[in-house]
Order: sequence, then C-alpha cells, then structure tokens
Amino acid sequence: MPRVVLETGRLTLRRFTEADVDDLVRLDGDPEVMRLLTGGKPTPRAVIENEVLPGILCEYDRGPAGRWAAIERSTGEFLGWFALRPPDNDSSGDAELGYRLRAASWGRGYATEGTRALIRKGFTELGVRRVFAETMAVNLASRRVLEKAGLRYVRTFYPRWDEPIDGAEHGEVEYELHRIDWAGPDRHSRPS
Repeated sequence: MPRVVLETGRLTLRRFTEADVDDLVRLDGDPEVMRLLTGGKPTPRAVIENEVLPGILCEYDRGPAGRWAAIERSTGEFLGWFALRPPDNDSSGDAELGYRLRAASWGRGYATEGTRALIRKGFTELGVRRVFAETMAVNLASRRVLEKAGLRYVRTFYPRWDEPIDGAEHGEVEYELHRIDWAGPDRHSRPS
C-alpha cells in the first residue's frame, strides 16, 4: 500500500508507485489537460515510464517534499497530482507548488483543497518559508486557485520557448505566499 502523505476532506495524497503508469499516461494524454502545458500534445508513454515516473520516485529519496498522487477519498479514483518541491539546488526555504488534475475533476474545488493542504504541510511540517507557483498568464482558472489558496501575484515574465504555444505571448505569472503572512491570526480558521 502506497504511503499516504496527507488527507483532506475529499482527497488522499499518497506516494506514486510504478503501478501508476497508466493513470499518468491518461492524465498527460488528455489534450485539454495539456493545452496550456504542451499545446495539447500528449506525453509519450515511454517518456512517462522511463523519465517522468522514475523522476517522481527518486524525489522521495531526497526528502519530504515531492509530487504525490491525488486520490478521491470516496471513490478511490485517481484525479491527478499535487507537488511541493524546492527549486533545483536551492536551500533558501522556498518550495514550488504545482498540480495537474484530470479535466473531469476541474471546477469542483479539488485544486484549492489540495493546494491549501500542501501549503499548511509545507509551513507547519517541512520548514518552508515561502511557497511560490508559476502558470501561464492566460490560465485564469489556475490563477484563481492560487489566489483562493492565499498566494499573491508577484510578477509577469516572458521566458523564451523553443516551441511557444497559444497564449505564451502573454507571458507567465508568479505568485507567492510567505509563512509569516500565512501564519496570521486567521490561520486556524482556513478551510482545508
């Protein structure tokens, strides 16, 4: 049984296992899910089997942060993943928040629920000082999730893309939340 990292009212976040290949292939094979990541191109199964999943599993050996499978508690259904990871070669106490969910689960509050839970875990258990997230400026749904989770807009920037996708011309946005700001008087009243 895979190790559970945390549970919320509706979600279980657990470690990935090699048995999750098919779920990851379906997730990254959905053109709607991948629209603002790859322009809708699926991630080939061989890449998931030989690069993506082994990379996720290796993260668990490096520390408590990583990427976890999101499972709907009531049905046991794979919904996608959430991540909270330090940037490469960074010991500043920063952690990048991310998630990717199946299109069928969009608009049901799972993204906000999972991000809030990971932020809480990062600040209370993992020693994180700042959580940040980046998304395309045109990804209004993800921007709303980040704002609902308490992150604030920091900047818009324009990375160079070898193969730009629709919307890339509007840039990427960064959001952040510092532990000192999160730990304000309403911290205990924040919903999961």
